[in-house]
Amino acid sequence: MDVSGGSGQPRSGNDEPAEPRAHPTAPAADPTGPAERGPGETSGQPPATPGEPGRAAPTGKPDPDTDGESDTDARPKPPSDSRHAPDDPSAPSAPTEPSGTTEPSAPHGPAEPREPASGTSEPSAPQGPAEPREPAADPRHAAHHAGTDAPRHRTEAHTEGTGGPGRPPQRRPEPGGGLLMGRPFGVPVYVAPSWFLVAVLITWVFGGQLDRVLPELGAARYLVSLFFAIAFYASVLVHELAHTVAALRFKLPVRRIQLQFFGGVSEIEKEAETPGREFVLAFVGPLLSLVLSGVFYAALLPVEPDSVPGVLLAGLMVSNLIVAAFNLLPGLPLDGGRMLRAVVWKLTGKPMSGTIAAAWVGRALAIAVLIGLPLLTQSLGSDAADDVGMDTVMDALLAAILAAIIWIGAGNSLRMARLREHLPELRARALTRRAVPVQADTPLSEALRRANASGARALVVVDADGTPASLVREAAIVGVPEHRRPWVPVSTLAQDLTDGMRVSAELSGEELLDALRANPATEYLVVEETGEIYGVLSAADVERAFVKAMARPS
Repeated sequence: MDVSGGSGQPRSGNDEPAEPRAHPTAPAADPTGPAERGPGETSGQPPATPGEPGRAAPTGKPDPDTDGESDTDARPKPPSDSRHAPDDPSAPSAPTEPSGTTEPSAPHGPAEPREPASGTSEPSAPQGPAEPREPAADPRHAAHHAGTDAPRHRTEAHTEGTGGPGRPPQRRPEPGGGLLMGRPFGVPVYVAPSWFLVAVLITWVFGGQLDRVLPELGAARYLVSLFFAIAFYASVLVHELAHTVAALRFKLPVRRIQLQFFGGVSEIEKEAETPGREFVLAFVGPLLSLVLSGVFYAALLPVEPDSVPGVLLAGLMVSNLIVAAFNLLPGLPLDGGRMLRAVVWKLTGKPMSGTIAAAWVGRALAIAVLIGLPLLTQSLGSDAADDVGMDTVMDALLAAILAAIIWIGAGNSLRMARLREHLPELRARALTRRAVPVQADTPLSEALRRANASGARALVVVDADGTPASLVREAAIVGVPEHRRPWVPVSTLAQDLTDGMRVSAELSGEELLDALRANPATEYLVVEETGEIYGVLSAADVERAFVKAMARPS
């Protein structure tokens, strides 16, 4: 059977995805002139933390009932709780101890993230959405219109060797998953460690059968049985290669093929575009197994049945027939379930309806296998009293394992379908934070003052020509005590920009997650197609938006 979908879900969080805005990159305010601020805004504060783009930074000192934790791991995978620090309209105070967690508060003016007692800290979580304001009336946007000598509002993000904005390197890390056996059609094939366990099991069981059919083999029967186990899994590989070739034919990327305890899996990373293609993609695997069964049957005809070749060919014929019949059962995650999904999709016009129908049929099938397989094998088995007890236990264990695999696979198929349904809600443009460009030698306190005055919540370090060179890490900002910030240049807290840290503002859904997974980082520079800076994207913002979207009903 084949499995569609890649790896790596974003971590959990509690923040709403942001809405798009027109100009998320704010110029710096004039450092010599007074900057008008909203209630509770003070100088020398860091930019606000993840949340709605285009909103002013959080303010003042944190409330006592919140803390300032946030994830600094850039990978959109494991879940984690995110907390935030609401503002206080009073003057800034010394950093406080984090305590408790609360729901995000309403937006306020710029705020200073706290330092935890341990001396290390993480950026705070985003706050709720802000009311839209007119740029001319909002003092935070004054820098857009003031005739200061601040850096340009939009800065070119092109650098030599990048290949254009928002284009991460195409080479992705190896998926892994066991012993690499080869790359047919460019797709890596792995043998999972569990395969060796099932190979030993097949060798032992088939060797016992050979002892009854060909007793003259003696101990050599286990060598013949091992050859059968390898040949059987070679047939399973052909089954999976059929799915892979069909997927590549339909321009669908295949992450890997993995041979496991109970067969194989082709990990196809995208859905078929039409129900017809989905049906073909699922059907070619069982079809190849049926073809192999016919080939082994034809090869068996001229061979003596009681010989080693005859026994091997008969076993491979029967095993491939069983593989084809089992995979044609109409329930996810089996190939027959994907065929049923394609039919329901065609009839209703909704792929999610097909997934739900096929998944529930798969769960019913799991119950049927759990109860029916032991009864069937017992009715067809030996009547000898010595064999009944052990055979019953083995049949029940096999049925339980198969039922569990089908039940869990059906549930995973439902979750993956729900994931793909909500992925388009993740848009880089909507999640990007407003950023302000600063020179490398700018003191941290001054950079934060400019960011707060401009309503920005991220800092981009640029060179003398205005070309972005690095991104100031939010986690590093909160690790610097307030009294040291006037003497700390932003360049010491920045991470150099690599090609993969530039993402296009037009990315969304799976393309956005693929770009982030291929180049793990805490922040990314978001650029327009023209190469201009649009803002800074935090991986934590994407993760929280993803979890929020997944929490909504389908």
